[in-house]
Amino acid sequence: MLHAHGQSELFGPRDGITFDPERDTGPLNKQAQDVWDAMIGGDGWLSLRTLAQITKHPEASISARLRDFRKQRFGGHMVEKKRHPWRARQFVYRLVPREDVQ
Repeated sequence: MLHAHGQSELFGPRDGITFDPERDTGPLNKQAQDVWDAMIGGDGWLSLRTLAQITKHPEASISARLRDFRKQRFGGHMVEKKRHPWRARQFVYRLVPREDVQ
């Protein structure tokens, strides 16, 4: 769980002109929690497709949460990206949390 790692900074309002704090904060925080848990509990590098299968969230939403993890206000974690080993047009991602949360 995110809170167990002291990562409550991953929760909170997001950006964008379509963001509605009352409607969107809870679901986006849930997505952040689910993606974090999948990345921490995952086996190294994971594709958006794999993360979508694990979390049941859309790939575009997962991509947005991974971008959030990199932002200072959401923890400033490192999210590495590289090409999938055998799917040339697909990428895989790995979360490297800040040292103070490992």
